[in-house]
Amino acid sequence: MKVVFLTDVRGQGKRDEIKEVSDGYARNYLLPRKLAAEATPDMLNAIKIKEKAKAVQAAKDKAAAIENAKRLESIVVRVPAKAGAGGKLFGSVTSKEISDALAEQFEIAIEKKDIVQSDPIKNFGSYAVKCRLGFEVTGTINVMVTEQK
Repeated sequence: MKVVFLTDVRGQGKRDEIKEVSDGYARNYLLPRKLAAEATPDMLNAIKIKEKAKAVQAAKDKAAAIENAKRLESIVVRVPAKAGAGGKLFGSVTSKEISDALAEQFEIAIEKKDIVQSDPIKNFGSYAVKCRLGFEVTGTINVMVTEQK
């Protein structure tokens, strides 16, 4: 019997997957527990429509990520930091500070875990910091560390 899994079933299939299972297993276990439904033409059509919608949404999200990458190249994020003598910072500029400055200054939301710093920023100056935007798209954030007044 062909069934469409409504939830993930360990060892059998994942949600929205269509699979052939034995009749007894489907009737006695999957169907009564609402883990799967019989694969009717209407059900198969609904899954195809859902997959198309998911593909369209993924394409929109990838286009937005590419647009954000282009936008990031043209801006400079200013991060104020406290410093001591000789231009050394107290501590370092973190990914969270860069993320917060981006959101505050340019209304671009990038999570701190997506900002990749090879070395911590411990001096004033200009830095190029990589970030992951999703869908294998990376961008470069231009960061200017200035003295906090």
